[in-house]
Amino acid sequence: MKLADSVFLVTGGSSGLGAAVVRMALAAGARVVIADLAEPDESDLLPEWKERWTYVHTDVAQEASAITAVQIAIGRFHRLDVLVNSAGIARAEKIHGKEGPHRLSVFAKTIEVNLIGSFNMMRLAVPAFVASGALPDSSSKGVIINTASIAAFDGQIGQTAYAASKGGIVAMTLPAARELARDKVRVMTIAPGIFETPMLKGMPQEVQDALAAGIPHPSRLGKPSEYADLVRHIVENEYLNGEVIRLDGAIRLAPR
Repeated sequence: MKLADSVFLVTGGSSGLGAAVVRMALAAGARVVIADLAEPDESDLLPEWKERWTYVHTDVAQEASAITAVQIAIGRFHRLDVLVNSAGIARAEKIHGKEGPHRLSVFAKTIEVNLIGSFNMMRLAVPAFVASGALPDSSSKGVIINTASIAAFDGQIGQTAYAASKGGIVAMTLPAARELARDKVRVMTIAPGIFETPMLKGMPQEVQDALAAGIPHPSRLGKPSEYADLVRHIVENEYLNGEVIRLDGAIRLAPR
């Protein structure tokens, strides 16, 4: 699939990993719908890209909001080819903490945004893929790239809700790919490690240095551009399907 001819829908596209995907896609000549609760920082987007992107306020876990995002992609750019689900939240809370049991509302919200939100966008994007048809020289009518986390495999103390939400994304990758093969739609998942996102950059430098030191090689935090590079490779490599790729510098998280 040639990125220059494609239309991306990127959830969580206003910051962090999603924003890196938006910049990568626009630089490659694609058209992009940024679906996020927050508006993007236009200073990060080149003026010459202005006609090839649009923003839509989107709550991925709400059906009407997600439908609107897909409809805007079709209405503005007349097709949809790639869905990148990078919207998510991270809540840390112990099941049995000093302040009492894990709040059920926090667990439910984490599942709602990370897992249900990803599924919601996926189920709504597929009909748009099929209606758009395959691009020239492509055997796929669409590509879905979900974002899990290494916490799905190495969840730490306090990450029960987050790990459960990301583990659900990992678990639905293969059955979704198998089912959507009939529609010629591929489904992949990236499980990032510790990346230089706004949340991490807000931590003290010594904390960032300690996290980087625990990564075998390269011993540094991941760059959002490296996540975006993998997204590009997945889109362009049509034999990638139904798999979860860890992008983590070989780190394996300790219990705490």
